[in-house]
Amino acid sequence: MTHVETADRTIEPAQTPATDVDVLIVGAGFSGLGMAIRLKQEGFDDFVVLERADDVGGTWQANTYPGCACDVPSHLYSFSFAPNPEWSQTYSLQPEIWDYLRDTAQRFDVLSHVRFGHSLTAADWDEEAGRWQVQTDQGPFSARVFVPAMGPLAEPKKPEVPGLDDFEGAVFHSARWDHDHDLSGERVASIGTGASAIQYVPSIQPEVEQLYAFQRTAPWIMPHSNRGVTGVERRLYSALPAVQRLVRGAIYSAREILVLGFVKKPKLMNVVERLARAHMRKQISDPELLEKVTPDYTIGCKRILPSNKWYPALDQANVELVTQAIKEVRPRSILTEDGTEREVDTIILGTGFAVTDMPVARQVRGRDGKLMVESWGGSPRAHLGTAMPGFPNMFMLLGPNTGLGHSSMVYMIESQVAYVIDALRKMRDRGADTVEVKRETVVAYNDRIDEMHEGTVWTTGCKSWYLDDTGRNATIWPDWTFRFRRRTQQFDLSKYEVRTTSAPEPEKVAA
Repeated sequence: MTHVETADRTIEPAQTPATDVDVLIVGAGFSGLGMAIRLKQEGFDDFVVLERADDVGGTWQANTYPGCACDVPSHLYSFSFAPNPEWSQTYSLQPEIWDYLRDTAQRFDVLSHVRFGHSLTAADWDEEAGRWQVQTDQGPFSARVFVPAMGPLAEPKKPEVPGLDDFEGAVFHSARWDHDHDLSGERVASIGTGASAIQYVPSIQPEVEQLYAFQRTAPWIMPHSNRGVTGVERRLYSALPAVQRLVRGAIYSAREILVLGFVKKPKLMNVVERLARAHMRKQISDPELLEKVTPDYTIGCKRILPSNKWYPALDQANVELVTQAIKEVRPRSILTEDGTEREVDTIILGTGFAVTDMPVARQVRGRDGKLMVESWGGSPRAHLGTAMPGFPNMFMLLGPNTGLGHSSMVYMIESQVAYVIDALRKMRDRGADTVEVKRETVVAYNDRIDEMHEGTVWTTGCKSWYLDDTGRNATIWPDWTFRFRRRTQQFDLSKYEVRTTSAPEPEKVAA
């Protein structure tokens, strides 16, 4: 019998690993593990989790770049049912979050359900069998219910830069960091100034000879309030878990206040902008550099980033912030539009992820063989970010319009997981073979989402990864998060076509 070895443990799978299951989950990050744990708690034991990596963790297993950390406080960026009283910092580093996920998976006994080293290659709805036929690079699976839980930050996005493939030095994405490559004394180009770059650039700056930070759009940076969690606090949280729950509640409430500025009255963001401007003026003395790092859009339109290290790193003698667009990459250099050529040894891509154009949309086919990407027509849409017409018995976690610019995605994940669990309960109680969201349900829901986006900070004119190819915001949930939770508390069968073996075939809704 084979086994899977992870960094510090060996996981023995079942004697005869199941390939024909009731529920199949893809992805073992926060979403997939949260779903698996709740299934087990509810007595749904016939499930499997497919994970392409050799360990759980999702984005926190894949992103290991220097300085990698979460920009949401640890007490909130964790499962509500699995608080961790041992966080060492108020904003945890990647290794600690990864350890938390691994420990949680082990503690809730779901590791035996995970099939590591299994990459999804295709998933097709089999109308005759009423099941999902799932293909992986390790063989086929079949399931009644299919739960894609890969998340939007799973697939690195490579920029379309002429000549990049012909560069003779090292090239790697921040989400696939090459730890075997020594940057000491090198001339390094970092492309992108988003959430990852503002963490790894200050970390590598002291060791490189020269660092060129290529910036397309300046990010808004706020002072970082991270601090160490004291021993007294940790002992208190262990002895009195209710205290940690109160802290979590306070953090959630404070973050939720930002919805007033993001959604209700964007002019309120002027207060936050003044704090950000004061922060950059305090940390940068060079007028030319100050001009380069000052954004020209309303704060909040793109993700606000916390850092006390970004501006000081840019101010170092071996760092140049380049705001000219890249014209082409040559075998050993980068040429910008102004004609300047800079010799470099290594290029690091801090260019984010495929969010609105997720690869899974080109792998999953629903009824009539239609791909998700074809169903979306360039703009991802779903009901509650979870269900789509034409894709029976499929529940997507962290789908369209479940993203947040202010709070914890784990809160949204738990809301969706509760929704899926209730769906499974009601399918079981009703004796339903399949449920498929009605087309009019999805249209009405997304029309309302689009109305809610009108007048928000995300419509003030900036270009961000929140927007899809049509210019629509297909990423952000434009309201209080507690309203999303309220809407996902119960699975409303009236919004779905329900089929049972004994029931007549329902009338199809015209597309």
